[in-house]
Amino acid sequence: MPGTFEPVDDSQEPESIVASERTLFSRVGGEPFFVELVERFYDGVEPDELLRPMYPEDLEPGKAHLALFLIQYWGGPSTYQETRGHPRLRMRHDPFVINKRARDAWLLHMNAAVDAMAMDEDDRAELLAYFDFAAHQLRNR
Repeated sequence: MPGTFEPVDDSQEPESIVASERTLFSRVGGEPFFVELVERFYDGVEPDELLRPMYPEDLEPGKAHLALFLIQYWGGPSTYQETRGHPRLRMRHDPFVINKRARDAWLLHMNAAVDAMAMDEDDRAELLAYFDFAAHQLRNR
């Protein structure tokens, strides 16, 4: 009947079609992937003489916020939005001097974290492209 919604059974679809419709969050393994990614990123930030002063002494809240943001952005639960509201990335980063040097240092650590993670190369490329875009957008000096 035209205009009637019929549920679709995708259990007979080829795996490649079903997989392409899943979120990056689910393809890479969900929350544990993003928690580990953030830990690896902060392993680079902690000894960085340029970036470390931009972060509070206790890194744990920032780690949790970044992981929750990435989880939500890539298709996971919306816990970040529920607990912190709209991301407002530019506003949250505005107090910090994010010039070319800071952007490049941030990207160095994030790219190293992504490269250290096991995932499909298409997912890796998607993550790297997003982080590159975001880092350029947050530059404010």
